[in-house]
Amino acid sequence: MSVSELSNEELPGYNRAAVEAWVGEHVPDLAPPFTWVRLEGGHSNLTYELLDTEGREAVIRRPPMGELLPKAHDMGREFTIISALRDTPVPVANALGYCEDPSVTGAHFYVMSKVGGRAMYTPEDVEAWLLMEARKRMGESFIDTLAALHSVDVAAVGLDDLGRHDAYVARQLRTWYGSWTSSKDDAAFDDKRIHELHDLLQSRMPEQGPARVVHGDYGAHNCMVAQDGNLTAVLDWEIATLGDPLADFAYALNGWGDPGDGEGSVIAGGATTAPGFEDREILAERYAAATGADLGQLPYYRAFNYFKSACILHGVYARYQAGKKSSEGIDIPQLFDRMFRSIGFAERAAAEL
Repeated sequence: MSVSELSNEELPGYNRAAVEAWVGEHVPDLAPPFTWVRLEGGHSNLTYELLDTEGREAVIRRPPMGELLPKAHDMGREFTIISALRDTPVPVANALGYCEDPSVTGAHFYVMSKVGGRAMYTPEDVEAWLLMEARKRMGESFIDTLAALHSVDVAAVGLDDLGRHDAYVARQLRTWYGSWTSSKDDAAFDDKRIHELHDLLQSRMPEQGPARVVHGDYGAHNCMVAQDGNLTAVLDWEIATLGDPLADFAYALNGWGDPGDGEGSVIAGGATTAPGFEDREILAERYAAATGADLGQLPYYRAFNYFKSACILHGVYARYQAGKKSSEGIDIPQLFDRMFRSIGFAERAAAEL
């Protein structure tokens, strides 16, 4: 994460005195007062590094300010998941304390240990952090970590009630197709390919196996990576739930840019387009070997995820077009282009069924 220094007074969303008093009472591993440093890249959650009086580091997170959707930015969910995964092979930060009393600072928040490493957003991040040999290792660790997550016994770690166990793809397909159809007027854009893809995906839906924890946004941007290429932690668990692990894997695979993808890719310019990373085919083989998963239906799951991405981007585009969200500093044509290309990639994947 990139870091920006803040003065002690510039802490939007946090009542410094109240938060430090709460942490002092409930988190014995930390000794306030703290030096606060804003951490960027937290997906709009207000995320800060805390440095205590004894030089110990931690991270605090709370939702963004303003009105939120009922299930958005669920800090309690994140805290529950990283607490449950702490003793599994999945690397996560240590959960230190969760405050469910919004009177302290206006929202729920939690504190976790600070984990070493860096998240990879761009090829420039990779060039500055990872030598060539470490990039191959990062790909291996990336897949091994996801395979470990999808192998967790949800009942054994207390996550059996994290979500429904059935019909994950069916529910997602219904939700995001509904988003597209309800947004098309505000977007002033529709595309018959979306409707054709929806019908195809609905008719060819694979049967789901046992439900596993699915991260929902697993990618290089949400993983902390050591300089040797090993993942030190997976971050941002707020949309994790129980579901179909192959859908989660295909999402990660779609987001893993191969160096040869070029400008036509949905994720052109992504971190893993830098030289030295394994390609998607090698990663898929490693995942199958680690989990025993049958990847015969992988094209379906990749098409589903591209379809879902297109619907999400369409909804965002619609809000900008309708003036429901400020577009200041937003590249609207690029947003539209990403949506349009996602549809094309969904078609290509579906053609492999």
